Parts: sequence; structure tokens; C-alpha cells
Amino acid sequence: MSNQLMVKNDGLVLQSIESGVLTLTLNCADNGNALNVAMTEALSDALESINSLSGVACLLLRSSGKHFCTGGNVKDMRDGKDLMEGSVTDVRDRLRNSLHRITRALHDLDIPSVCAVNGAAVGAGCDLALMCDVRVAATKAQFAESFLRLGLVSGIGGAWFLSRIVGPAKALELTLTSEFIDAETAMRIGIVSRVVPDDRLEVEAFALARKIARNPPHAMRMAKRLVRESAHAPLTTALEMAASMQAILLCGDEHKAAVNEFLDRAESRQT
Repeated sequence: MSNQLMVKNDGLVLQSIESGVLTLTLNCADNGNALNVAMTEALSDALESINSLSGVACLLLRSSGKHFCTGGNVKDMRDGKDLMEGSVTDVRDRLRNSLHRITRALHDLDIPSVCAVNGAAVGAGCDLALMCDVRVAATKAQFAESFLRLGLVSGIGGAWFLSRIVGPAKALELTLTSEFIDAETAMRIGIVSRVVPDDRLEVEAFALARKIARNPPHAMRMAKRLVRESAHAPLTTALEMAASMQAILLCGDEHKAAVNEFLDRAESRQT
């Protein structure tokens, strides 16, 4: 399914492109694909390059191994190593300048993103999944905003994403209880859009990403932005944005080509 392009940083994040879908695979199964400095830098580098890539219409984020991402490394927390090394100022700056690169890159991504969650998405790993536009979960997937279990809060922006997906009250419940929820519960409360059998996750997630990637690219980028901005904008602002975007598209070649293709298909079905 993959035409591998390159491997960066000792293969921590694998990259491939097929049918307009860029697949990024977290590839450090031995430590649960934890977001240590090395993984964070590798993923950030890959994400920050996407908007400049041609021929890519959708991102698929997935992982190797049995877990999607287990968040921070608890042993490093105990030992004050890696992300947690140094003073309060050191750690804060590392969060801002390293971990937050992932948050900003995914939020600023022009193209849609699909996340395939194969196992545990815990702490910052859960937040990483929440940053994507659409989430598909395997039956065995689990999600947890588990920071309070370790006396922490989400340092990567999860509170912002979670409250917008499930609402403030449910976000508070998940945060304050640190409970693990299964895939079906995650779908019921809106964290994931579909649950698929474990052995079908890769195929189903890629099929969804490929379906998205087939859309007219300029219109698709506008559609993503319109939905995201309209969710929190006043109606008057959303209408103005919609009118401006629609006018640009109606007068563009992409729309005209799509209309002609639509009419050609309709005529061919009638003959």
C-alpha cells in the first residue's frame, strides 16, 4: 500500500504517498510510540513540510505496534530526563518549542487529516489523535485524558481540542476522572467517527483518506476551513466567509471542470 519516500531520524516516523494520501507512521513500538524529544522532532519535521508538498490531498496518521501513542514516557518523568530535564523554565520552553510544534502544524494543516487509532491513545497520545480532523478506531482502541493520574494537565493543547469535540462538560468529566474509554464509547460521544474491526483498520482508514483525497483540491481546502471556522464564528461572519469562498470557487476553473465531469457522467448513464 505504500511507496516509501524517506525515513527521518532513525525511522521514528515513516512517510509514504499513494493516491494523494500522505501516510505518516509513528514507528517506535518498543516504547509505545511515546512523544519523547526524538519522536516529537521527527513528527514535527514531517508535519511542518506537508503544506509545501504537491500532489498530497489528505494526511493519514497511524502507528506501528500495538499502541497508537502512549503519551509521555513515565520513566523519563521519574528521572527528570528528556522533555522533563532541567528547570521549570527549561521544561516550559521545551514544551513550547518542541511539543507544541506538533499542535501548531496539525492545526494549521491545509489538507484534511485522518487518524487511525489501533490501540491505546493515552495522555498526549490521545491529544494527538484529537488534533486530526477525523478519527477511525479499531475495536481494541482506548482513549484516556489520563494526566491527573500523574499529577499533570495536558501540556500539548488537548483541553482546547477535547472541549470543542465533546463539549466542556464531557471534556471536564473525561479530564477529571482520567478514565479510559473504549472505541464504542469514543464513537458515541463524538471522539471517533467510526469503529472498524482490528484487522481492517489500516484498509478502512486508508480508504477513507483516499476518498477524501479525490475531491477537488482547492474547494476541499476551503471546505475544511469553512467548517472549522464556522463552528465558533457568529452567523454573520460565517455567512460572509461562505459567500466569499463560494464566489471564488464559482468563478474558478476547478468548479467548471467538476460540473462538466458531473454532467458527462449523468449523460453517459442515460445512454
